[in-house]
Amino acid sequence: MERYLYTAMGGALHTLTAQRIHANNLANAATTGFRADMESVSAYQVQGAGFASQILAQEQRPTTDFTPGAMEETGRSLDVAIRGSGFLSVLDANGNEAYTRAGNLNVDADGRLLSDGHEVTGVDGPIQVPDYRSITVGQDGTITVVPVGGNATLQVGQLKLVNPPISGMDKGEDGLFRQQGGAAAADPNVVVESGHLERSNVNAVDEMVNTLSLSRTFEVQIRMMKTADELSSAGSRLIRGS
Repeated sequence: MERYLYTAMGGALHTLTAQRIHANNLANAATTGFRADMESVSAYQVQGAGFASQILAQEQRPTTDFTPGAMEETGRSLDVAIRGSGFLSVLDANGNEAYTRAGNLNVDADGRLLSDGHEVTGVDGPIQVPDYRSITVGQDGTITVVPVGGNATLQVGQLKLVNPPISGMDKGEDGLFRQQGGAAAADPNVVVESGHLERSNVNAVDEMVNTLSLSRTFEVQIRMMKTADELSSAGSRLIRGS
């Protein structure tokens, strides 16, 4: 009976976690450059005297689907999408280098180049953009502007584009990626396409189907736990002779 109950309980806990992951994926189906998460579990034995037969599903760190999303043309000069593999470098809330595929760039009032509120870093550090009449981003990430009141072009920086092995990348709760062991080196082979954005790689239909399926699975597991309780109560009554 205990094995039956532990199996149902372990399955229900895993299902709740999976529901949260798929709900987050669905909520980010329209987020630029978003990478879908996938649940991951492993079996572990419950420790302690009398629990040798109890096995539960232990949640592991969610894995990430690095499949590129579709590219969408926007015509905006500060929209950039990475062709193939690679990442843009930004600074996280703690000032540490992190990586993203979100190329919807903006320049704030202080001239800082931002991606979703995160300061974009170049090969020589954070990029400062002066007031400009026009701005372009080259395929190698070089940023040039025509300043206000001038006609000559001025190079203000170059995006730091990296391409570390995805096996060594961790995704944080802020949606940014970080390389295990420190910052990644710039990769000159990474190419960006100006005037385009990469859409989320989430398939909204698949996520909705998965969410509905998980809801049904959770209901079954709850019924299993109720059945285990009813069988346990019935056994106790038989033993008491009532």
